[in-house]
Amino acid sequence: MAGRIFYRERRKVAEGEKKPRFTLVAVTGVDLTFYPKHMRKQELEQIAEAVGAELILLKDGEKGEEVEVTE
Repeated sequence: MAGRIFYRERRKVAEGEKKPRFTLVAVTGVDLTFYPKHMRKQELEQIAEAVGAELILLKDGEKGEEVEVTE
């Protein structure tokens, strides 16, 4: 089984802001250490391709709502 990298969009990003808009949530099946908390999508894609991992975007719930991720 290939590894998986779970990520989601940051919640407090303004339109047109020039900061990375994705935050890492979890990594499974790959021995990998991430140093930045926030990354750009292109960076995540390059890392996933290099280590053979699948990128999984977590769905964002409404404000105050918990999100459950199932396969």
